[in-house]
Amino acid sequence: MVTLILTLTMCALLFLMIWAATYFYPWTGLLRFFPRDIEEKARLHQPPFPAAPVVGRILMLLCALGFVGVIVYGGWDGVQKGFTFGQFLARFLVILFGVKVFDIIALDYILITKTQFFQHYIPETKGCAGYHSFGYNRKEQLRQILTQPFAALLIAWICTLF
Repeated sequence: MVTLILTLTMCALLFLMIWAATYFYPWTGLLRFFPRDIEEKARLHQPPFPAAPVVGRILMLLCALGFVGVIVYGGWDGVQKGFTFGQFLARFLVILFGVKVFDIIALDYILITKTQFFQHYIPETKGCAGYHSFGYNRKEQLRQILTQPFAALLIAWICTLF
């Protein structure tokens, strides 16, 4: 049950981070995660108010700290419950792959291709063909999927040291 709650927490933090990056527009480098035509048009967008990028960076930092907090809590809880290496590994594989599934289905597929989420916040991108190209970032997603078992192994090993 704790693993499920931690996974859902990470998914919520990821969504909040995407929303903060979209609305407050803190860093144009994030545009590289979008299809090329959306990236080009979004560069024309201006933040909604002068201090918005600062607010966005703060929110994104808090989300990143939340990610770390989820992993630390997952490890601490497992230590308290006497988890074995295998149990730690299973917990972190579920969390990491659960978030990756959320990223691909909820963010890449639904948010980008099926809703007007980004067009609402960045109207310059309305009509871009990239909103209909699910899977444009296959190589990046595959790279992340292939590295996650190693991250889970490392985190599980660190947790067993305590």
